[in-house]
This record gives sequence, C-alpha cells and structure tokens, in this order.
Amino acid sequence: MIEISTIHLLLILILSYLTGCFPSAVVIGKLKGLDIRKHGSGNPGATNTVRVLGWKSGILVLLMDGFKGWLPAAVYAGNLFILQPISEPGLIQILCGFAAILGHSYPVISGFKGGKGVATLAGMLIAVYPAIVPFCIVVFVFTVISTGFVSLGSILASASLPIFLLVLPAVSQFKAAPLSMLVFGLLVPWFIIFTHRSNISRIRMGTENQFEKAMLFKRDSE
Repeated sequence: MIEISTIHLLLILILSYLTGCFPSAVVIGKLKGLDIRKHGSGNPGATNTVRVLGWKSGILVLLMDGFKGWLPAAVYAGNLFILQPISEPGLIQILCGFAAILGHSYPVISGFKGGKGVATLAGMLIAVYPAIVPFCIVVFVFTVISTGFVSLGSILASASLPIFLLVLPAVSQFKAAPLSMLVFGLLVPWFIIFTHRSNISRIRMGTENQFEKAMLFKRDSE
C-alpha cells in the first residue's frame, strides 16, 4: 500500500482549512443587511444567527457550517483529490475534518475569530462515523431543553462522543471505531470546551443567555 505524500496531504489539509474559513453566518447576515458579528453575542455561528435573524437563517447557517466539515472529510479525503492509495483513509478523513473545524473557529480571513466549531464537527462526524451522530444530538437536545443553554448542550454532546464510541460497540452491533477515531473522540471535547470557555464563565456567573422559543421568530416573522 502506497502512502499519500507529505506535500499532497499538506495541500489537502490547507484546502480543508480554507473550506472551514468560509463565513456562513457573516454571509447570511450580509444578505439580510447586517453584520452578525455586531449583534447578539457577536459570535458568527448558527445560535447567534437564530437569536438575531430567526430560525430560517439559523438553520441555513447550521447546514452550511455542517457542510464545511462534511466536505473535506467525505470528498477531499477521498478519490477526488487523493491520486494514489493510502494506508489509513480514516485518519486522513479525521485530519481533513479537524482542519475544517480549525478553519471555522480560527478563520484567517476574519482575524482568526470564528465560531465554536460544533456544527462543523457534526458535519465531519456524519462523514466519518455517522452512527454516533444521533446519540450526540439526543444529548444536545435534552440538555438545551432542560437548561436552556445551547453552549452547555454543545459541550456535553461533544463530551459524550468518546463514551458512545466505547460503549455502543460493546452493547450492540455497532461497528467498533478505529483507534484514530477513538483518539480524536477523546481529544475533541477539550477543543470544544476551549472554544466555549467564555460561555462557561458566563454560566458560572449566571449571565449566560438562555435559548428561548421566542427567539426563533424574532426576525423571520418581520
């Protein structure tokens, strides 16, 4: 088995990172006549888009951000860009997906100030290990409904990832995750916690915004 060359891998990772840099929320906000970074929490992500523009715009941003994670892991790491066989395609998928997550959270085109990376992570997981995604979504939805904190839901959903990766194959017919996926599952929650560190501080101080149903229709009904 011939391994992918270092230069080829580097080019794919750069392309993945640049894909993640695409400012979905900023573009949708501009189409609506405002800069999403100057409204609400100022975060260019789906949650703030919902708060400022409503659920239709928020879902569109969510899908676009998820696509940024899916595309590198599903396509860039596949036969379209890799011209020769590789020894660990799963590892290449993870590297490409994480490069896109970094691009979303730290975009070079926006002064390295981007979103939290959760939607892009979900898109990557759909490409790499889709069976795990519904379980993480359940954790996210349950947490948001119970507490009203989207940030806490994102943190706990990512934290549940390594647990599900280890438990589900042991108690069901789910295919065991490869070692590269297990390592990624153990490390990525810390990244999500890091990108949500300001949210964690606000939760501790009691100043974190809670997600309310009324926000869904704030702008879309106007």
